[in-house]
Order: sequence, then C-alpha cells, then structure tokens
Amino acid sequence: MTGAAEHPFRAAVRPLVDAMGGELIEPGEARGDDVVLSWEGREVVAVRLPHLSDSLDHILAELERRHGLPLAELDRRAKQSVVRTLEARGAFSVRHGVERVAAALGVSRFTIYNYLNREADPGKTTRSGE
Repeated sequence: MTGAAEHPFRAAVRPLVDAMGGELIEPGEARGDDVVLSWEGREVVAVRLPHLSDSLDHILAELERRHGLPLAELDRRAKQSVVRTLEARGAFSVRHGVERVAAALGVSRFTIYNYLNREADPGKTTRSGE
C-alpha cells in the first residue's frame, strides 16, 4: 500500500494470515492457488498460503517465541504440551513431521511417539519416564 490507510478488513485478517505463515498480497498479484478475499463486493486482499512444510517451521518458531526459549530447553511437561499442540495443528501429517519436531525438541522420534501414545491413553506411563 502506497501511503494510503490500510483497509480495515486487511488489518483484521493480518493476524490470522501471520499466524499461518501466509502472506498478504494485492488481489491483482494473486496466482491460481492464492485466496482472494472480498469485502462488500470489492476484492481487498489476496492471501498466499504457505507450503505445508513451511507452515511447520513457522509453527515451531511461533511456539518457541511463545515459550520464550528454544523448544529443546523446555521441560518434559512443556514438550508434551507442544506435541499436543502440533498434533492438533496437523504437524504430523507433513512428510518428516515427526523427525522435524523431534529435532526441534531435542528428543528422539521414539519420544515423540511416546508423547502421542500417552495422549491416546492418558493413564499410560513408560519405564523411561519420558
């Protein structure tokens, strides 16, 4: 936008698009897979959605900012919470998602699967204390 005030609808959707790791672009610059949003019959903004793998990186970075330190430095309970959040957001449907999350958390893939299985059976405990 060249000095003009930002359209209120554009301002309203910005936090959502930022949270997804998307990009706001001018409607005239939209490509076939971009989503053009209209307000009162007029195209106001287009959203360029991130690739799923980029979204996972964005989500991991956001969780790190939210916790205020690298994810690998979180305690076990916080790491389990991160895994629950990531599972709810579909992180493990992305190719190599488990491996990428394990690397970010500084744990093994086996530990991630334990956290996921513990969610399926909250009463379950493991001998290793993970």
